[in-house]
Amino acid sequence: MKKFKLIFTLLAIVLLVPSCEKDGGDSKLNLTEGAIANVQKVATTDGFIDLVAINAGSSINIGYTIDEARGKVVSMDVVAFYKKITGEVYKGVLETNVTTFPSTFSITQDDLFAAFEQLNVAGDFEVGDQLTITTDLTLENGTVIKTLTDSGRPNYGGNIGNTASFTPLQVYNVACPSDLAGTYSVLTTGASTDTGPTPAENPITNFPYNVTITDEGGGSYSISDAFGGVYILWYDIYGLDFEVEGTFSDVCGVISGTFPEPFGTDVEYDGTVNANGTLTIHWINGYGDEGVSTFTRN
Repeated sequence: MKKFKLIFTLLAIVLLVPSCEKDGGDSKLNLTEGAIANVQKVATTDGFIDLVAINAGSSINIGYTIDEARGKVVSMDVVAFYKKITGEVYKGVLETNVTTFPSTFSITQDDLFAAFEQLNVAGDFEVGDQLTITTDLTLENGTVIKTLTDSGRPNYGGNIGNTASFTPLQVYNVACPSDLAGTYSVLTTGASTDTGPTPAENPITNFPYNVTITDEGGGSYSISDAFGGVYILWYDIYGLDFEVEGTFSDVCGVISGTFPEPFGTDVEYDGTVNANGTLTIHWINGYGDEGVSTFTRN
């Protein structure tokens, strides 16, 4: 029975193929086959544009590969879009008439200076800027397909953007190296607006606790207890006898974050990575309970 079903299915597909090229009448539709490239970062090179290195005069090293993903491609141009934090978008060309696939390339800030007339000195790079690398593809019939429009918008559907088998572009953020993961000894000084904590607990000065900061990638981190144990100290009377995890980001030594806490408000994190390697973080919730924590790596 399964064989009969398979035969009928194949016959149905064969009958449907001619009709797919019809518009309902006798004329044929002019259907153009598309194409898309696979752009990948080289794992051993920079995953972002290192602002510290650029300002120090050191060379950055961004590596990427391009390959055919779908369609019959004759050649590709590697194009780049540089988006400023203020919103302007610039287009440049990194490579032209690439005909060997896969191909691997690397670029430095000098290559970016050459590709973008708006980038000339280290000061033109700012935290929050983004570089996108993608391709313009030429097909066998001469058709040119742009992966992104000239304004930097996707020129493809959601099925392409969401596929796991290839990536049509790569994005590099302008940022600074960040290495905050580890275990820390924390001292917290703070005060609660709640009347429940005892006078011996509120306000509190230099309350000691140990936490773990975990690297989530790209300068994003999670912390095992966002309040350095102070929430447990103050609010165990309400059954809060567990650590409260938080999240934050580090952008060139500036710490910031917003995350929910158990009593229904959001917590605001702001702080700095100090020259001696310690972290100073101020936190405050929606009720006005706040503290300042100093983190020292163990």
